[in-house]
Amino acid sequence: MKLVVQEFLTLDGVSQGPGAPDEDPSGGFTRGGWFVPYLDDEFEGLVTSWLGEADALLFGRRTYDNFARDWPAMNDHPNAATMNGLPKFVATRGSVAGAWEPTTVLAGDVAAQVAELKARPGRELQVHGSAELAQSLLGAGLVDTLRLVIAPCVVGQGRRLFPDGGAAAGLRPVSQRMTPGGLSVQVFDTAGELRRGTYGA
Repeated sequence: MKLVVQEFLTLDGVSQGPGAPDEDPSGGFTRGGWFVPYLDDEFEGLVTSWLGEADALLFGRRTYDNFARDWPAMNDHPNAATMNGLPKFVATRGSVAGAWEPTTVLAGDVAAQVAELKARPGRELQVHGSAELAQSLLGAGLVDTLRLVIAPCVVGQGRRLFPDGGAAAGLRPVSQRMTPGGLSVQVFDTAGELRRGTYGA
C-alpha cells in the first residue's frame, strides 16, 4: 500500500484543532476551529474522492481518540460508512478505549509495523491528522505522498506539522488547486533527501 499523509494546515503551519474550538486544547491551545470557515461543497467532494482510495487508516493516539468519539455518531455524514468500516491502525503505547472497530493497536517499533503494512497489497494507507506520527513517518522515509490543505489564516500558536528540528525531505509537486472557499490544496510525492545548492554557482 501507498502511505498518504493528509493534513489541514494554517499558513503558519499549524495543524492542531482544525475542526472546532474545543477539538484539541492540549498544550493550552485556544484557537481551534480555524479550518471550518473555508469549507465548501467542492472540498467535501474532494475529500470523499480521497477517502475512496483508502484501504486502511492510520492514526496517532490523540487523533484516534477524537475520531473514535465522533465518527460512530455521525450517521448522516456521507463518509461515515467508509470511515467507520475501514480497517484502522493506531500507534500508541497503551490500549484504546471504546469499540471503533475494526481497530488494531501498533505498539513497540511503529515504523517497522507501518513498513509491514505498506508491503501488503492494496491502494492507500491514509494518515488523517496525527501530525506527530506523520513527522516520525516522514523522518523514517515511509511517507509516499503528502496532501496538504492550507487555510488562508495565521493562528500564531499550536502544534505544527513541520516543527523546528524536524525531518528534512525532498518533495516533488504533483498537483495544486484552489477551492471556492479559499483552501489551497497541494499534493506532493516524497523525492528522497533534501536537495541543496548555492545560488549563482
